[in-house]
Amino acid sequence: MPYEHILVAVDLTEECDPVIKRAMKLAEPTGAKVSLVHIVEPMAMAFGGDVPMDLSQLQQQQFDQAKERMDRLFNKYPDINRGDSHLTYGQPRQEIHQLAKDQNCDLIVVGSHGRHGLALLLGSTANDVLHGAPCDVLAVRLMKTS
Repeated sequence: MPYEHILVAVDLTEECDPVIKRAMKLAEPTGAKVSLVHIVEPMAMAFGGDVPMDLSQLQQQQFDQAKERMDRLFNKYPDINRGDSHLTYGQPRQEIHQLAKDQNCDLIVVGSHGRHGLALLLGSTANDVLHGAPCDVLAVRLMKTS
């Protein structure tokens, strides 16, 4: 069965271009909807939760930068509808899985680095998304740039 709604998890770096292009190519023959998602992880999570300072201003700057980068992607890929795409705070695996369920997505597309070992094979976020996903997951191999 063809996919109807493809959710593309992007990290907002140049590396996400091949991931978006692969999703668009999959969507093209059937006219499937393509949505982007980027999850901004709370800074406290990165520091293990115990942070002796207020990170709200830094967190807001991080979110604003992500919004600017997301806007650049929409300019670069005008076929992707802003209204169907999402920029949110949270833990990537949980947020992506929940969004895929809520939006009735039948495919999640993520970027993957070809490293060694199962967790490294996909990269930590791609590996997390794969486990417990509510739909199919496509890991697009990203070439290492040196």
